Amino acid sequence: MGRMTVNLCGQHLDNPVIPASGTFGFGYEFAEWYDINILGTFSFKGTTREPRFCNPTPRIAECPAGMINAVGLQNPGVKQVITEELPKLSRVFHKKVMANVSGFSLDDYVYTCEQLDREDAVGWLEVNISCPNVHGGGMAFGTDPEAAASVTAAVKKVTRKPVIMKLSPNVTDITAIARACENAGADAVSLINTLQGMRIDLRTRRPVLANIMGGVSGPAVFPVALRMVWQVSHAVQIPVIGMGGISTSEDVLEMMMAGASAVEIGAANLVDPMACKRIIEGLPEVMDRYGIKTLDELKGVS
Repeated sequence: MGRMTVNLCGQHLDNPVIPASGTFGFGYEFAEWYDINILGTFSFKGTTREPRFCNPTPRIAECPAGMINAVGLQNPGVKQVITEELPKLSRVFHKKVMANVSGFSLDDYVYTCEQLDREDAVGWLEVNISCPNVHGGGMAFGTDPEAAASVTAAVKKVTRKPVIMKLSPNVTDITAIARACENAGADAVSLINTLQGMRIDLRTRRPVLANIMGGVSGPAVFPVALRMVWQVSHAVQIPVIGMGGISTSEDVLEMMMAGASAVEIGAANLVDPMACKRIIEGLPEVMDRYGIKTLDELKGVS
């Protein structure tokens, strides 16, 4: 057990750094840049029951200290992920991977999670409940405690692997959602997903994104994410994975002091493909600078 080792739902990670879903593809793309086995693990591209194409362009816009995206969960569908993407990944990544799952109904979530739960390469299921519930008026599952609990309970019935519920920050009280997921059997929660935002082009006087609104990520959201991780870690007994604007080794330590057991890094990967490698390699020096012997001693110290 090294000084950077952490435990996530009973499984040891060599370090707490996990590239976030949607920013790391299916991993093998980044393996062309460096040995991705340096990572704790990574959360692969959000996967749905059926293939999904992207939202119309433009779908990405810059903003101060971050970006806005409205990609729209583009992915090849769970069948192709299992038959093509995971075998390709196995050639370059020799650890368990985190499967990120999205859906638009309970049946969607159950089907996709059940399929991925059977895969030996999958160590955890990260369930994104920021998706609109098509049978519930379009409100995202993650904005209502009862709906969040219903997804959690349904998925837990068909899976054996740890289930991590990925929470939306676009709510009045994120702790209520986290507690509902915990009570319904979640093994962990991850947060925050992107905040809603938009940009307007002064020349055209129209929204920059074709979808009008999108998800804001990047360093600008870090203080909000840190606050929510701190709140949730004090509200539940299950592990919390912190994410939102992390771009340095110092950010990792700060997020763990707020109560995170591990962290996910998103937008930074799109700015610098070597971001996670740089952060991992920089952690020992930063730990030494602040007199931190092991990451275990940090959790929730604030």
